[in-house]
Amino acid sequence: MVTQDKIKYAEELSTSISYLENLGYSNIKADFEGYESPKSYHKKGSDIDVTPDIVAEKEGRKHIFDLSLKSEKPRLLKSKWLFLNTLSQIKSYRFRLITMKGHYKFTTETIDAINLDTVKLLKI
Repeated sequence: MVTQDKIKYAEELSTSISYLENLGYSNIKADFEGYESPKSYHKKGSDIDVTPDIVAEKEGRKHIFDLSLKSEKPRLLKSKWLFLNTLSQIKSYRFRLITMKGHYKFTTETIDAINLDTVKLLKI
């Protein structure tokens, strides 16, 4: 989710965190009140910071989750997903997208547009 959408989709983020806790994820860091914020990455030469929505661990492996919800800035969202996917591959993490009812079509179209077919979706 893009920074501008964080306030708009706070309830969805809270639901996603609860869902991951129920699945057995631990050491959850989220860009949400009451949780430690995950590490941010700064894009050189610009004022853009990329922060994953949720970072958690399960069975000793780190997982990066990003919420896939309709956005006013799909181009920024696409570049964020490509960066997080590349980072996950380099560091042997797992990258997943979390989507909810009403956002499936947007998510699949966006994934197809950037050829990110290897990413798994968690549908809540």
